[in-house]
Amino acid sequence: MIQMEEISVEKINDFWKIQQEYLIQDEIILTAEDLKYFQSDEYQSIIKAHMLRNKDIHHLAYFSENNKKLGAVSYCTYQSEDGKCFVLDYWVFPQFRGSGTGHKCFETFEKYTRKDGALYYEINCDGREERVRFWKSIGFVENDIDEFGVMLLIKRQI
Repeated sequence: MIQMEEISVEKINDFWKIQQEYLIQDEIILTAEDLKYFQSDEYQSIIKAHMLRNKDIHHLAYFSENNKKLGAVSYCTYQSEDGKCFVLDYWVFPQFRGSGTGHKCFETFEKYTRKDGALYYEINCDGREERVRFWKSIGFVENDIDEFGVMLLIKRQI
């Protein structure tokens, strides 16, 4: 059974290393400038501050099964607004892809975040075919584009 393991601010440095490896490996970070930004105090301080605020708390969590990390997620549920759960990062490690693990992790994620007030989900997607296909396979649809021209996908509750 897949579980979610919350990452505390005190243990965030291990997450940054894993996140940056993922962002490079999956070609989300394409330039040295992008890598520098994700390693910067500016970026990391914003995430930490959002993890410590009193409402609309930012969460980092690993997906795990039998004490093995399968992937991770970074998200915020906006309880003070309309219950949108914005997914900043979501990944399954490459060795677990193609076997339904991504779908199972998202099912676990939905159950977990609904308890925290999530009513629907939104994510930025760079438009690469395999990523769009994955998100659409779990119920997301194209919604808009963000201020940087990146596709936004949304999943409403049934």
